[in-house]
Parts: sequence; structure tokens; C-alpha cells
Amino acid sequence: MKFSSKLSDGVHILAYVDLFQDGDLSSNAIANSIESNPSLVRRMMSRLKNAGLLTSQPGKVAPKLGRPATEISLLDVYQAIEDNQKLLHIDEKTNPKCLVGGNIQETLTGIYDKIQSDAEKSMSQVSLQQIIDGILENDKKRKQNLNNE
Repeated sequence: MKFSSKLSDGVHILAYVDLFQDGDLSSNAIANSIESNPSLVRRMMSRLKNAGLLTSQPGKVAPKLGRPATEISLLDVYQAIEDNQKLLHIDEKTNPKCLVGGNIQETLTGIYDKIQSDAEKSMSQVSLQQIIDGILENDKKRKQNLNNE
């Protein structure tokens, strides 16, 4: 099964922009952090900008968050970045003459819709600031572990 890391990369970009406000915010620097390519980063940054999550000025390499990190939810990033926003997908090519094949789609639709709604509600309750705080806390722990070795 193919999966997307776009949400993770979108959050990565926003956290990087916030944490390195006075540093190198070029697409090359951010791509190096993600271990991706600069053109992909630029495309993602464009989507984040279109959603109001990033701001930038022409001719300057100084992107900024479009609003405070406490006001950007994981759902905001998800909606800005992901092309297909359905978490779960139903196989539409089942045998309608079969008991299971003829009824599985309708049965799963309601279940999947509830899961989607629950996931979006959860994502709306996680702020970018919480993620940034987690990054900083994990970095602190990692450094302490290295010093203890």
C-alpha cells in the first residue's frame, strides 16, 4: 500500500521556518533537513502559502508563519498539503452479485466517514506549537542521552 508523507513534510517545513527564523530558510536548507529536493519543498511551501500558513516576500528568502504556531492546527496543514484528503478508501470494483461484494461499499462508507471525522477532529486539536514544543523536548532528551553515554 502506498502512503503519503506530505503531511509530515508540511509540518516539518512549518516547524523549520519557526525554529530557524533568523537562519537559512532557503528551499535548499529546508530540503536538506527533510532529505528531499528543493523543488518539492518549493511546491509544498507554495501550497502552505496559498492556505495562509506561510507568508513570503518576492525576492527575499524569509518565509514566516502566516499566523502564530498556536493557531495552526495539524488539520490546517493536512488540508493545505494533501491532494486526496480521504484517509481510507473503498474498493469500487467488487462483484455486485456477491453478498459481500454487493454490500461492502455501502457498509464501509458510513464507518469510514466516522473514522475520517474522528481523525479530523483529533488533528484540529493538535497545534503546530505543540509539535514544535515536542521537537525541542525530544532534542533536549536526545542531547542528555548523548552526554550520559
